[in-house]
Amino acid sequence: MAESAEPISVWTGVRAMFLMLTPNESSFQTVEEVPQYVQQASPVFIGLMLLELVVGVLKTGAPVVTVSDGLTSISAGMISRLPHLLMRGCELSAYMYVWDRYRLVELPWDSAWTWWFTLLGVDLGYYWVHRFAHEVAILWAAHQVHHSSEYYNLTTALRQSLTQQFASWIFYLPLALAVPPSVFAVHIQLNLLYQFWIHTELIKDLGPLEWVFNTPKHHRVHHGRNLYCIDKNYGGILIIWDRLFGTFAQETDKVIYGLVFPIDTFEILYVQLHYYLCLWQRSNTYETIGDKLSTFVKGPSWKPGKSRLGDHDDNPKVTGKEVPHDPGWSRPLQVYVLVHFLLVLLTYHDVFQNKMILSQFTILGMIGYILLTLTSLGFIMDQRPTAAVLEMLRCVAMVTILQYGYLKSPFPQLAVPIEAFVSLSLLYWALQSFSQLLSIKKKAD
Repeated sequence: MAESAEPISVWTGVRAMFLMLTPNESSFQTVEEVPQYVQQASPVFIGLMLLELVVGVLKTGAPVVTVSDGLTSISAGMISRLPHLLMRGCELSAYMYVWDRYRLVELPWDSAWTWWFTLLGVDLGYYWVHRFAHEVAILWAAHQVHHSSEYYNLTTALRQSLTQQFASWIFYLPLALAVPPSVFAVHIQLNLLYQFWIHTELIKDLGPLEWVFNTPKHHRVHHGRNLYCIDKNYGGILIIWDRLFGTFAQETDKVIYGLVFPIDTFEILYVQLHYYLCLWQRSNTYETIGDKLSTFVKGPSWKPGKSRLGDHDDNPKVTGKEVPHDPGWSRPLQVYVLVHFLLVLLTYHDVFQNKMILSQFTILGMIGYILLTLTSLGFIMDQRPTAAVLEMLRCVAMVTILQYGYLKSPFPQLAVPIEAFVSLSLLYWALQSFSQLLSIKKKAD
């Protein structure tokens, strides 16, 4: 058994993603010894996304992902992990609290039986987390983020919710009555990692494995807004739960991805939070307290006089000819956004690497800068009129961060070019903002 939490190899990360780790090599006595499988899987994520991009072009002649949608998905994944800079994950913290105070038995941490039991228990817990996230409107407000892309590729897997983690922990607590936290800490990560590779259209059918495992074919259905796809195939690793509980659907008609009512934006905070405002506004249209509360605790499609989950009578009809939201924008601007996204990704990685030595004030400041950057880049991709002013202010913040040494180049020889690029960016957007102000003044006159 492992004695300390050491960095995992890329090969170990690949095997973890495809559930190929043995109980012997992934059993640990304490939580502190458990590797950060998800955090250290970045090379695997990047490698598989690039592979999918190349294979997609070779098979279809077109990329499987657009710049705007792909960056929005990755941005959502980045935002979903920001709370971990300030606190331990809710799922593990709540689990350890229950384990320390209320456990009934203590299964052996080094037993293969405990390992397999926990794999099944975590996956069953995830099924119910996932199902409730579709059937309770306030939980759907968090989970809808993952469904908001109208594309289906490996970047979609990273489109995660900032707020879902604050409710999902409840469903795993029964395991804390018997399963050691170290075993749970392994399987909550393996369950998440497995679900990355199933977000692809390039794998069509896996034969007999389709009967037992959640596969790209089954999960494509889950992401569809076709009537036959809605609220189906909730499984994480195993599809047997859906077969047992009556929520399984086979892929038949062409799947049209995304929300029933597409949001048509790449502004990341809107993607994350807009449905909460939608629920609040909807509840205010009802008169009774019961109806107002039901807006949040019943299904997303519920209305007064309808069953708990509501119905789909008001859904737009899916024809199979729907075109994903993809507004045209210039290639130079795409390159600009990509470069600045890579720079903020480096900052993001650096903050996580050094979070133990950074002050809380510095961490909060860097979180603010990351959110500002992702929001501003979303404004540019949306081509909003206010994008120039916001990006100018962001570039001012970026110049300040560079001056104080919080944004460092991974290669010393790139330090001067990066500073020059940021300065030119600031100048460009300042001129753009000035030009807009002149246009507004002329119209006013």
